[in-house]
Amino acid sequence: MAERETQQQQDEPVGTPAAGSRTFQIRFDDYRAEVVSTGAGLRMLERAVDGKAVQLTESWPAGTKPPLSAGLVLAPWPNRIRDGFFYFDGIEHQLELTEPARNNAMHGLVRRREWQLEEHERHRVKQSIDVRLQKGWPYPMRLSVTHELDEEGLSVTHTATNTGPVPAPFGLGMHTFVRAGDAPLDECTLELAVGVRQPLDPERMLPEGPCVPVRGTEYDFSTPRSLKGVWMDTPFSSIDVDTDARARQILRAPDGTATALWTDRTFRWVQVFTADPARGQAYPDRGRALAIEPMTCPPNAFNTGIDEIVLEPGETWSGQWGITSL
Repeated sequence: MAERETQQQQDEPVGTPAAGSRTFQIRFDDYRAEVVSTGAGLRMLERAVDGKAVQLTESWPAGTKPPLSAGLVLAPWPNRIRDGFFYFDGIEHQLELTEPARNNAMHGLVRRREWQLEEHERHRVKQSIDVRLQKGWPYPMRLSVTHELDEEGLSVTHTATNTGPVPAPFGLGMHTFVRAGDAPLDECTLELAVGVRQPLDPERMLPEGPCVPVRGTEYDFSTPRSLKGVWMDTPFSSIDVDTDARARQILRAPDGTATALWTDRTFRWVQVFTADPARGQAYPDRGRALAIEPMTCPPNAFNTGIDEIVLEPGETWSGQWGITSL
């Protein structure tokens, strides 16, 4: 799901000011986070351990465009819609092609917009945005996202309310780059609680064929495996939840520092992407970096119907995910 922008696709270079963007800081005990108003993005998350700040996510300079859409909310659909076209409730829709090189509509409608501040306390911040009628999208919605810190780390709560008069399709994702302190990615291990992967057409990054089991394959991370030289841009599902109804994907550094991204049952998919300079997609000042991206549905879900959410008029959906230091 990561925004695989080639140079010619980028509409502005990394490091340019994000006009009007505001930054909100939140704290709880050893945890500190910063959330921005543009795309309601998580700019950074860290935890103080023995007086040292341990980075749990990748970051970017405040007031600038996040590289590779890091930290941003992707809604009312995540990932890609083939040809920007979908058919819903008897009506054909043609969205703007925001990934013209691959002829896709990508990452929804709110990642480059300013969200409205609703509440800001020391340990939490809530923002909201109205998705209005626009090209190919006749379904008004109100979205909210609350970033909150407690003794377990960060929890992020999303809601989506259909404010229109007819049923509406919906999906949501997050563009979260995780980090285990300062360890280079190739020195870290990854553990994934997933059962299947969705093969993608490498040219258009759209689903190609049915899901396949990961057990015993190169995509099997059921036990911690080294990320040295590993590249992925892969949607996974059949997510295995723990006894607390949360699934955990874990990045671990050689010194034992570990970052876990957890999701509740509403997020039935997770996409794993490796930013890699060898593929022209370096994360600034880090080179190789790892995105673990919670999604409610896979790419092109509005056409396949796989895990597509349908909101009735006035109905509200809610989902939650978070990050903790282990």
